[in-house]
Amino acid sequence: MMKEITDFVKQLDASIPLDKSCVVRNKNRYYFLPKKMKQQIPKGFFYAGLYLGAVKGDSFFPSFILLSMIADHKANKLVVDKKTAWLFICGRDIFKKGILRGGNLKKGNYALIMNQHDECLGFGKIMHNIHEELDNNKVAVKNVLDIGDFLRREKRQPRRKQRSSSGKLPQKPVRI
Repeated sequence: MMKEITDFVKQLDASIPLDKSCVVRNKNRYYFLPKKMKQQIPKGFFYAGLYLGAVKGDSFFPSFILLSMIADHKANKLVVDKKTAWLFICGRDIFKKGILRGGNLKKGNYALIMNQHDECLGFGKIMHNIHEELDNNKVAVKNVLDIGDFLRREKRQPRRKQRSSSGKLPQKPVRI
């Protein structure tokens, strides 16, 4: 039942002590529920406990709760500088020059992206063998998921027309 989660965790060369008896699948979503809560939830619940991620097609999309759980244990990790962390959160890929520390990761590996405060910002796919690549201005890690994703998906609200201090709508400028 947890195959999707365990397969994802293995891609990060990690393992987490997740009690399988506390993991519940509801449709395509996985949740972690304490045993007492698990006994009380109705079938077809909307949300309960800790959301771990969802299966979409053949892919598993982890939650940031699950990524943080993985980050607390041994896993493929890259620590990036402050500027790179910000750019990654904005959806950008990572150049080698922004990587401060990381294991001997090879092309095709997946890694958690960590800031200097040991906070997980998301994860990415290694595009080149990190220690062998000489060009600092080459994309080293492709952004797969970052914590800024939710904000970028928000629908843009139409702008409201601003009123002047008198409460009237501003007049369009008259061209002469």
